[in-house]
Amino acid sequence: MKKNSFEANLEEIDTIIAKMESGELSLEDSIKEYEKAMKLLKKSSDLLENVEGKLYQVMKDQEGELQVEEL
Repeated sequence: MKKNSFEANLEEIDTIIAKMESGELSLEDSIKEYEKAMKLLKKSSDLLENVEGKLYQVMKDQEGELQVEEL
């Protein structure tokens, strides 16, 4: 069930936040969950950067010039 998608990462981060907000985790477990969430945030950021790069590549005109348009 381990998908490497932006949406899956956000869902897992939401789950971690809920666990931490419940107050039922020990300090050690909270730190582990925090570290896990930070890794997921990094993966999500990397995925967004990758998609952004692809969008810029698609938006280049015929002469190779980047045509930036607001989406």
